[in-house]
Amino acid sequence: MARNEEGAEAPKAARARPGSGSAKRVAELEALVARHQDLYYNGQPELSDAEFDELWDELAALDPGNALLSRVGADLADGWPKARHLMPMGSQAKASNPEDFLAWCAKTAHPEYLVQYKLDGASLELQYEEGRLLRAVTRGDGEVGDDITPNARRMRGVLSSLPEPFSGGLRGEVLMTREVHASKYADKANCRNAANGLMKRKDGLGSEDLLVLCYDALGSVPARGQGDLFGGPARVSPFSDELQKLEWLSRMGFQTAPLRLCATGEEVVAYRAQVMDLRPSLPYDIDGLVVKGRDIDPEDMARSRPDKQIAFKFSLEEAVSTLRAVEWSESGSLYTPIGIIDPVRLAGTTVQRANLCNTNIIGSLGLKLGSRVVITKRGEIIPKIEGLVENPPGAAEIEAPARCSCGAELVDEGTRLYCPNEGCPKKELHRLEKWLSVLDVRDFGVGIIGKLHQSGRVREIADLYGLGTEELAGYERMGEKSAAKILRNLAAKAEVGLAQFVAGFDIEGIGELLAQKAVDAGFDSLDKLRAAKLEELARVDGYAEITARTLAEGLASLGPAMDRLLATGALRIKAPARGGALAGKSFCFTGELASMKRPEAAELVKELGGTVKASVTKGLSYLVTNDPGSGSDKNKKAAAYGVALIDEEAFLALVGRR
Repeated sequence: MARNEEGAEAPKAARARPGSGSAKRVAELEALVARHQDLYYNGQPELSDAEFDELWDELAALDPGNALLSRVGADLADGWPKARHLMPMGSQAKASNPEDFLAWCAKTAHPEYLVQYKLDGASLELQYEEGRLLRAVTRGDGEVGDDITPNARRMRGVLSSLPEPFSGGLRGEVLMTREVHASKYADKANCRNAANGLMKRKDGLGSEDLLVLCYDALGSVPARGQGDLFGGPARVSPFSDELQKLEWLSRMGFQTAPLRLCATGEEVVAYRAQVMDLRPSLPYDIDGLVVKGRDIDPEDMARSRPDKQIAFKFSLEEAVSTLRAVEWSESGSLYTPIGIIDPVRLAGTTVQRANLCNTNIIGSLGLKLGSRVVITKRGEIIPKIEGLVENPPGAAEIEAPARCSCGAELVDEGTRLYCPNEGCPKKELHRLEKWLSVLDVRDFGVGIIGKLHQSGRVREIADLYGLGTEELAGYERMGEKSAAKILRNLAAKAEVGLAQFVAGFDIEGIGELLAQKAVDAGFDSLDKLRAAKLEELARVDGYAEITARTLAEGLASLGPAMDRLLATGALRIKAPARGGALAGKSFCFTGELASMKRPEAAELVKELGGTVKASVTKGLSYLVTNDPGSGSDKNKKAAAYGVALIDEEAFLALVGRR
């Protein structure tokens, strides 16, 4: 658990003291982390490990240099004598998702990885002299802990003597098995809480119900010359590498966690998925994996947070389930696979549907109906299937649809499965809906659009601008008043930016932000966009060849429809802002604004030459929020990337609307 036992290394871009916008939140997090750290070390935690880790990670992102992140929490048990550790009992770096873990692998570049369960209990150091147990010391503050030797001698897995004259320290974890918890201590919140309380009881009662698993050792064997760990003759380490150390622990008779050797980081990620599936059946609680290299590095181990090992944690945002079926969601021309899974709790909600993205993902992961799969939910509205645990016997192949409802044969490019028929009624309807959505035309709902399209009255965007109030009022549940309001809202959007115009025509994969990049690159009129060569578009930031071809082909096929719309005279493309007050500045909005709607604010930015982004990215100028102290994902990213957080008042000052 990350009670200063594992602290995440913050992104380099975030390594700065917090500004005034986040100082209040940092102070809140310091108080919360200190409080829950104290509760944890004294056997009364109120938060799960994952919930505490969220607080820890947020503090690390906002203020990576915070002194609290480098301190180990201390237990305050009274009455036990104090003793100093023989081996370092510092903290561990942690990763809570495969991306962060693989980044650590790239940095450390171990030739192979030793992987063990991360045991969810309380740390204990067993100190031996010439093969006899001398004392057992709790973690304490990382340097000095409580000497609970009388209790430790009664715990399973603690040996009073060894078959060899070993002198040094062993590190282990004090655990309570799930079976013991259920039969004798069900009144305690969980196994860890029960174990923490029993291990320090002055009367020793219940110590026999605890189990110690050992996973590390710092030892020495006799040598000539200087003093050793206990002040006797000099000694040298008996272990040539980490694997030999673990083998020695087993040979001495200590109980250890299972060990897996992995050749690559990807293999560790796959093993983690298997352990997640196995986790409910284990006899004791674990909350991740501990991963290290084979070489022993005393200098690294002496650090307060060693660089060459990591806790690869499980997360509230991950779970394992079974893929039962695949539905193909239709949106315009695109068919997207959605996995139907056995219900599972994920980040506080029950999940039964998960995104499969495309047929490439299905094939690359080897997914089948019946597969055991890893589900993730890291900010996505719909969770995603991210990994395969196993394909049990009888798992069936997943079949993708071959034809669209219009009769056309679907094209499977791997990254997308789509209908190539430009006259597909489903595609026509989606384009109408997309146009009204991009222009934010109010009250023109999908119901009335569906009726207009089904009747054949409105087949393309230009047809919308030929509608009259009386005609529209004739449709069921409409009425003259509602019809007039809808058409007024449509007419109010008589001038749109080029990026909006292009995005509204629903060219596959070309949204407003991507279209704006082409405008910013100098293709700032419809004629320039149409005349652009493929290689010129490919050089636009964020494009490359595939996106350039998609845009060029879309503009060519939809050119006549665009011309018919402009010919109505009801709408025109406004000239781009040049040299405005916000030229070169980019904005992202989150939360509600008091003085205007977010689309209005976005239009203001564009009118003044700025750009608007849907998410927080590196290089963003401002994140506009009326809650800068919030722990939202956007606020966290802004802090990590060094993006300025401003409130609505500051934004209005920038656009001259104070």
